[in-house]
Amino acid sequence: MNNNKINRLLNKALDFEFLSPDEGLLLFYEASLPELMLYADALRKKLHPGNTVSYIIDRNINLTNVCFSNCLFCNFCRKKKDSDAYVLGIEEYKRKIDELYSAGGNQILLQGGMNPALDIDFYTNLFKQLKSVYPDLKLHALGPPEIVFIASKAGISIESTLDRLIEAGLDSLPGAGAEVLSDRVRKLLSPAKCSSEEWLEVMRIAHLKGLTTSATMMFGHLETPEERILHLVKIREIQSQKPDLSKGFISFTLWPLAGKNTALMRKYPEIKPVYQHEFLRMLALSRLMLVNIPNIQASWLTMGKNVGQLSLFAGANDMSSVMIEENVVSQAGKNYTLGVDEMEKTISDSGFIPQRRNQEYHIL
Repeated sequence: MNNNKINRLLNKALDFEFLSPDEGLLLFYEASLPELMLYADALRKKLHPGNTVSYIIDRNINLTNVCFSNCLFCNFCRKKKDSDAYVLGIEEYKRKIDELYSAGGNQILLQGGMNPALDIDFYTNLFKQLKSVYPDLKLHALGPPEIVFIASKAGISIESTLDRLIEAGLDSLPGAGAEVLSDRVRKLLSPAKCSSEEWLEVMRIAHLKGLTTSATMMFGHLETPEERILHLVKIREIQSQKPDLSKGFISFTLWPLAGKNTALMRKYPEIKPVYQHEFLRMLALSRLMLVNIPNIQASWLTMGKNVGQLSLFAGANDMSSVMIEENVVSQAGKNYTLGVDEMEKTISDSGFIPQRRNQEYHIL
């Protein structure tokens, strides 16, 4: 491949121009990892000129483990008759949130699954109850598949569903359940979940309502490189459509499949793990493709602390959460943890200044 063409494409991204799917794919196959990391790091510095890396103290609370989706990569979900099936009660929320406040945080990532017993009134009542006890609690809650499911169950539109949840206290919407935004892949991995277009439509509507959201991609399973690139392009297009005053996708998180003991690995034993080289390559390319999304997170939770540190030189500017609690990928073989002190030391040891933030990326 002509190095001049690669350099032209890398500089195109550095000038905040959108790379086409073909151009992104060409870089994926032809650019060297050092080249991709160098330019991703340069773009990071343009977007974030200070020598800082941010992180957040929050808690991932799973409100239920009952879900009919049965995604092949998930060891967390249960059927309602299983002995360990649960729906959290308010006292359990209070215990978990009190621990979060004691650790210095005030945001929860509140997710569950598609539990047929829970309707929109359940969620709105829960949000109101939590906000009445903790008025400054930030609810980064649910995700597009859950929103589609709740709306369908209630027989109302996505717009009305989001309106009711926002009125009840929803502060921001996580990018959960994206996996890879290819319906071919989704039909194999998680056929009961919303389609790729429904996922994108929820986010499009959320942005019109001024909700801050995040975007994700879980890769390294049944997708092709072309589908990875198209996933990034679809996210970028939704971001380009947001109103000027809406933050839209405030961040993007890339993580590889955590597949230990999952039905997915039993069905497709040929799936190879994602190693450091491939992860950093995809991360750097994500930074170069997503020039209109300000923050890229380092996926230390799934790749470990050392790769998290390397990510800070491959386009990432944020170390995400200290993860006081995480129940999903930990059940599929990823058990990395970082406390606040170790998080700050990890950032400092990488040559950056640690800064604690909130979900809106305001420095605290």
